[in-house]
Amino acid sequence: MNKHTFSSFNTYAMKVFRGKRVVVDGEIIPATVFVEGGKIVDIQRNIYSQDSNSVELESEEVVDAGDLVLMPGVVDSHVHVNEPGRTAWEGFSTATKAAAVGGITTIVDMPLNSIPSTTSLSSLNIKLDSARGQCYVDVGFWGGVVPGNQDELVPMVNAGVAGFKCFLINSGVEEFQHVTEEDLHIAMKQLVGTESVLLFHAEVDCAGLGQNNTKEETAESADDRKYQTFLESRPDKMEVEAIKLVCKLCLQYKVRCHIVHLSACEALPIIQSARDSGAPLTVETTHHYLNLASENIPDGATYFKCCPPVRNKKNRDLLWKAVMSREIDMVVSDHSPCTSDLKHLDKGDFLAAWGGISSVQFGLSLFWTAGQQYDVTILDLCRCLCENTSKLAGLGSQKGSITVGRDADFVIWDPEKSWSVKEQMIQHKNKLTPYIDTTLKGNVSKTILRGNVVYDEHTGLSEKPFGQLLLDIKFC
Repeated sequence: MNKHTFSSFNTYAMKVFRGKRVVVDGEIIPATVFVEGGKIVDIQRNIYSQDSNSVELESEEVVDAGDLVLMPGVVDSHVHVNEPGRTAWEGFSTATKAAAVGGITTIVDMPLNSIPSTTSLSSLNIKLDSARGQCYVDVGFWGGVVPGNQDELVPMVNAGVAGFKCFLINSGVEEFQHVTEEDLHIAMKQLVGTESVLLFHAEVDCAGLGQNNTKEETAESADDRKYQTFLESRPDKMEVEAIKLVCKLCLQYKVRCHIVHLSACEALPIIQSARDSGAPLTVETTHHYLNLASENIPDGATYFKCCPPVRNKKNRDLLWKAVMSREIDMVVSDHSPCTSDLKHLDKGDFLAAWGGISSVQFGLSLFWTAGQQYDVTILDLCRCLCENTSKLAGLGSQKGSITVGRDADFVIWDPEKSWSVKEQMIQHKNKLTPYIDTTLKGNVSKTILRGNVVYDEHTGLSEKPFGQLLLDIKFC
């Protein structure tokens, strides 16, 4: 359709999105994007027209980004929504509202900490029933691998789950048991030839380290209010040994594998060696590992706790280096909230507190702000937060770029504008986060889902939840 002129569209009712800085095909250019039926139907490159005779005036809607950046909507492929079963922690309505305000147009829900966990076709249906009609952005779903559920995997693949997650160590919830190497051999035999992906929480218990993560396992003299006490209970070795196992199995079965929330830079050469040997292996890190550092975590500030832990500044710098060199493929939130009582703020006990950081609303700005120290560009941001996360979740032909035929999912944002995180602006259910009062750079102006403005910084969220369940069609 690119051969057509503006006037050739005048008989169609469509929406138009235009701007001086539009991300198209690895470039930031003036462009006008035409949308019909929620899909991108044409892109006029190097054209930012305000001609009164142009097609925009005959369109249903014209959204002009002007000098702001117009880029693909962010795809966050690692979000714990927790509904049903632990909806006091988070839910589909609040999580997707937070996502929309943060410029995210698609999230992919993790199979825990909901009850039931998404480890069978029947539990997947229960989760879909909970989500319908609530979502302000699109939602995909990961299934889970637990001991003994191998016969459920192919049915869930056929139902449209994005792939499967497993834990190599205690997950923290009894409904989602961790797997052994023997369990993984069984599961991976089921997944051979399916093109599905197996996601690994890659920590293993090394000589008792990290098992249950309780106070009794730490020396009596240790102060459980100090972050260092917790950090020493989850050393780098736990990740390194787990990733060695993942690489071995990935090479053996050639099933797509993915390391979630990598925190230990020491494991990066192991991952690269496996890739060089032909392993279909990808890896992500998170916004908290790229923004926070163990040296700066105050005593008793248990809202900084996550697993694997936030490590030191030197480690953070090496993670950023790996992001920029593309050794790390993508960056996600790992949004994992809980109710405040589970953080044990009264005692500030890092060992007893639930491990998880809430940040889904702030990912774009967190990445952009911290990335200024590492020469991050807008194209780097699109690669790490949009393109590669879409591909991981099997959405590469639908999401992640401004391309004809793909969903008209966009975020319009101001890279130069700074703002401060305040509790009253937080949309996710539990407001406890390490980022309160943090000044961030990069302000979201509008979030567009299939051509619908679902968030506007001046008017707020849309009244109607426009989000779709990305595998719901399988059950119609």
